[in-house]
Parts: sequence; structure tokens; C-alpha cells
Amino acid sequence: MIHVMENRLIRRMDKEILMIEPWGKNSLRVRATRNGRFFEDIPSALTEEIQEDGKKAEIILEKEGKAARITNGKLVCLLSETGKLKFLNDKGEVLLEEYERDRFREVMEGDFYSALEIHPREMKPIPLTDSYQLTERFEAADGEQFFGMGQYQQNILDLKGCRLELAQRNSQITIPFTISSRGYGFLWNNPAIGYATFAQNVTEWHADSSKQLDFWVTAGDTPAMIEEAYANVTGKAPMMPEYGMGFWQCKLRYWTQDELLSVAREYKKRNVPLDVIVADFFHWPNQGDWKFDRDYWPDPKAMVDELNEMGVKLMVSVWPTVETSSENYAEMEENGFLIQTEAGRKDGILSNAGIMDVTNPECRKYVWEKLKRNYYNDGVRIFWLDEAEPELTKYEFQHYRYYAGSDMQVGNVYPREYAKMAYEGMEAEGQENILNLIRCAWAGSQKYGTLVWSGDIDSSFRSLKNQITAGLGMGLAGIPWWNTDIGGFGGADVRDESFKELLIRWFEFGTFSPVMRLHGYRKPFREPLSNKGGGKCNSGADNEIWSYGPEVYEILKSYIELREKLRPYIREVMKAAHEKGTPVMRTLFYEFPEDKYCWKEKDEYFFGPDILVKPITDDGIRETSVYLPNGSEWKNAWTGEEYTGGEKIKVQAPLEKIPLFIRKGSSVAEIFFI
Repeated sequence: MIHVMENRLIRRMDKEILMIEPWGKNSLRVRATRNGRFFEDIPSALTEEIQEDGKKAEIILEKEGKAARITNGKLVCLLSETGKLKFLNDKGEVLLEEYERDRFREVMEGDFYSALEIHPREMKPIPLTDSYQLTERFEAADGEQFFGMGQYQQNILDLKGCRLELAQRNSQITIPFTISSRGYGFLWNNPAIGYATFAQNVTEWHADSSKQLDFWVTAGDTPAMIEEAYANVTGKAPMMPEYGMGFWQCKLRYWTQDELLSVAREYKKRNVPLDVIVADFFHWPNQGDWKFDRDYWPDPKAMVDELNEMGVKLMVSVWPTVETSSENYAEMEENGFLIQTEAGRKDGILSNAGIMDVTNPECRKYVWEKLKRNYYNDGVRIFWLDEAEPELTKYEFQHYRYYAGSDMQVGNVYPREYAKMAYEGMEAEGQENILNLIRCAWAGSQKYGTLVWSGDIDSSFRSLKNQITAGLGMGLAGIPWWNTDIGGFGGADVRDESFKELLIRWFEFGTFSPVMRLHGYRKPFREPLSNKGGGKCNSGADNEIWSYGPEVYEILKSYIELREKLRPYIREVMKAAHEKGTPVMRTLFYEFPEDKYCWKEKDEYFFGPDILVKPITDDGIRETSVYLPNGSEWKNAWTGEEYTGGEKIKVQAPLEKIPLFIRKGSSVAEIFFI
């Protein structure tokens, strides 16, 4: 039987309880369980219920309470006698409907009889537990396209036909939110390990172990409307601080305080703008000490003070690993602050090191106090939260347990709680516009000042090509702050002429990324300074913009200077990200949803609303084609040539010039002197 409780629609049938309720403008949240009650302590991506102007959903019971209709703004949900859900927009068009193949007691309009007996919401009990394997099935629609879902290292923008693992890995980021070309957004509000399948015959969402099913649907006339509705219920990024808009210098790794300062001084001497420089990992005596090794970093406060005088911020690497030799290991083990296992050792990717359990609020407080005492009090205001998946040995998800539940049930939320740890600590100190670099994220991470980077990717043109779709997928999944290691992380030799071409092309792309950060672990490697503490890890070759010869230097310098000129424009773009959740890197269809070709284009993107970017992602290319969206006039940023939208044109792409086009009449055109 179906009944109404306050502003919710509830159906109970056999062991299943189904609840549908308004959750934000034009949006509904759906939950179902066989446990007799709903669990409020399962990590959720949704903030507190938001209903504009105190409006209530319109709920109509039909067929003597055996069927129902619930309407919230532009979104309508029909609940059939069999329990099947169908979502429509305010025009009566079907957006999304559950996949049911069952013997209906009464054949409904548009449905059909089937002997398969497949229920759309499948809950298979896991023996001896109160958990289930969940599968939610929806009908596949001809021509439907799916976008978002976070970051997968593949050159695919439209995810139709893809099967995506819902699990966090180094360079893979699961954010289970997708925007459909049919005019809706869908959030799988479940942090469990699983998969999503956007097949030709069915769309499936699966959790390997969970106590309840939970998803959210919103309807919108444009991708922007859908994205903004999602941001309203999951949170919005802070305002990007000024230092986030310029150039960041990084490498694996600066060994000493003197080495890092010498690099910053050289940028200053050359009059090259620099906003952030990074002290990467293993600057500590032991993992889990969360402090500088004073043998190599004798006076962190003096270092931070000198950098601040130069207008440069210091970012410091933090890892979640805690070696048994750390001064904090025994206390953390005693208090249960380390991730547990089903059996055996608690090692993560590195032997003799446990991993802090950031799903435990007491652990978050404990670690933040260490960061505050050893870094923050010396003036450090940006943290690099590395290993944020966390990077478990062979990703044996079934082996690990958190304070919040088993890895199989809640593992995907770990990076969000990691970001929350630093954010809440910094917020308590009165800091505003908080930003921290982190290697992974989940739905809602954006509200904790999360700047995600794409992980330890290889230095190749193939990898560069993947970063475009990765960045666009992250933006559509609600993470506007995203970047890559310019040049890729590993596999490059600074003496290789072909790598210099890749570096230039990647640097050009990095200029038109949300954050512009040079990083990498370059060959030839340098041997460790010692066999202990901060000296026992090796380092890569020099990775500053002058490390690759005068020709490369001049090109890279010119793009840093261009980034500086773009700062007022970037500031406005970041304001939109903060206020509305608008992606910084945007698909063509985000700006031009009426242009059908824009829904197919994956190699171009908008940086903000007015700059169309076509990165060069193959070696030796000096000419390319660019599609100019219909509905605007365009100018070549380098030549001033004018074009009418709705056509594909040939454009020159010399090594020092990334193809760029500016909307005619936009103020940003003045930056390019056209």
C-alpha cells in the first residue's frame, strides 16, 4: 500500500520500503530498503533537504492507493502498482524509467507483459549480514548520451556503451553523477564499491554491499540548470583564492629548504610570475610524523616568511600513511585511528605503514592538530593531500574496514573525508577561500576546498589526450577545481627532444586548465642524500621552466605571462564556480546546448564562457581543424580572423601557439590584442 507522510510518498510491499521525497528544486530523492528502516548514518553526498520557498511537492494517490504521482517543479515521478518508477519532465516527456520485466497484475499504458520476472530494484541478501548486493536498472533510450561521472583515464566523453568501476584508484576518480542528453541529472548516492553500466539494452547501477538503495534525480531545460541544481544539494566550491589563479611550480622532489628557496629566488630574479611552490613527499623523518625533517628543512617558518615576501605560497605534502617507526603510530593504533583489515597486517601500498582512518571524526581532529602544530603555525596555508584513494595494496577493497563501515560499503567516501579533515581545521582557524590539492574526490568534495589533480599519469601524447575528457568529466560531476601534472608524472627524460614538444603542448593546455601546475618525476633520477629521514628518498631531474633549454623556456614563460593577463577573466569564471557550481572547463554543449554537433565534440572545450580551446594532443601536428559552435561569431585569438559559427575550419597550430578562439564582442578579446 502507498501512503503519504508529511511531504513524502511511501510504499511498503512485502519486505521493501520505498520512499520518494522532494530534495531541491525540480528534484526527487528515492530510497529503498529491505531492512525495515532507513539508515541515516550511511555517508551521503546530499546536504540537508532543501525545498525552495517552503513549497511542498504535489502528491496524488491513484487506483485506491495502489499507484501514485509526485511532482516537484519540473520533475514528475509516476509510481505504478508494481512499484515501477517513471520520471517525466513538465512537458510530459519521459526522462527516465525503471527496467521491469515482470508479469503485471494489470497491464499499464506503455508497458508490456513479460515472463522474465526481472524487478528493477534488485536486492540480493549477503548471507549472515544485514547488507545486500544492490542493482538498480533503467530502460536504455535510443540516442541517449551520458556525461560526467568523474575521471576515468580514457579518451571518451559520451559514456554511452561504457561500464565504469565505482571505485577510487590512483588516477581514477569515481563521482557517481551523470548528466543525460534527455534533460535530467542522476546521482547514485551510495559510496559502496560497484559499477555503472550505460549499455545499449539497459542502464545499471550496482553496489557490491549496501544496506539501502539511494539515488537522486533532477530535471532541467539545459545542462547548466541541471549542474546548478546538483551543486545546490551537494555543495559548492569556495571562492578560488588569488594564488590559485596563477602558476604553480612543482617537481618530485625538492630535497632541502635551500634547494626549494633557490628555485623560488630564480623565478623572482627572472621576473617570471610564481604563485605557489611545493614541498613534495618524504620531507619528513617518518611517514605519519607530519612534520619537516630539520636536518634538511632547518627553519620552516623562515622559509615560509621569505616566500611570502616574494609573493609565493608554500604547499606541503601530506600522506595518510603512518609507519610503525613514527612517533604517532602507537597512539593512533591504541585509539583505533588506523584502517583495519579482515585479517593480518594493516599495511597499505607501503610495508610497515598503516593508513589513518579519516572516516573517524576523532582521527581527523588528531591528525589536524599535528598539521596545525608542525605546519600551520609556521605559516603553511595549502596542503597537498596525497594518496587520497587511499592507495591500497592491489586495491583489495574486500580486505579493509573503516570506522564508517567496510571498504566495500563506504570506501568511495574516503577522499571526501580526507579533504574535510584539512578544510574544517583551517576553517576553525579563521581561514577563508580554502584550497587544498588532493588526488581523489567523491560527490560533495567540492565544498571542502578540493582541488583535484589527475594522479600519476604517464608522460605521453596519449595521456595528454585523455586529460581533456577527464577534466570535462570532472567539471560535469561537480568538481570545478581540477588540474594535471603538466608534462605528465612519470616516464619522461629531460634530455629527450620529443618530450620537449610534449611539455610545450601540455603547458599550453595547462594554461587553460582551472589551475596551472608544473610537476613530474623526470629522468635522469638523482640518488638519495642519505639512508634516513628526509634524505632517504631519491629525486628526479630539474623540472623548472628553464630546465629544457632557451627555446622551450621562452615559450613556457610566454604562457605564464598570458595566464597573468587572464587573471581578471579567471576571477570571474571562478566566481561562477563558487556561486553556481559552473564548471571552469566546459563542454561545448554546456555553452551551446541547441547545437547538436556540440554534443559530439570531445577534443575541444571552453575555458570559462568566452575562450574556445583546441589542445594539440599528437606529436608533429602543426595544423588542425576546429569546430566553431553555431550561435556566435568567433575570432582567432592569435590572428584576429573572424568566423561565423556552425562550421569546422582549418587553423594553423605552430608549436608555440595553441588554437584559441574568442567570442566576438567579449572583453577577454583585448588580452590577445585583437
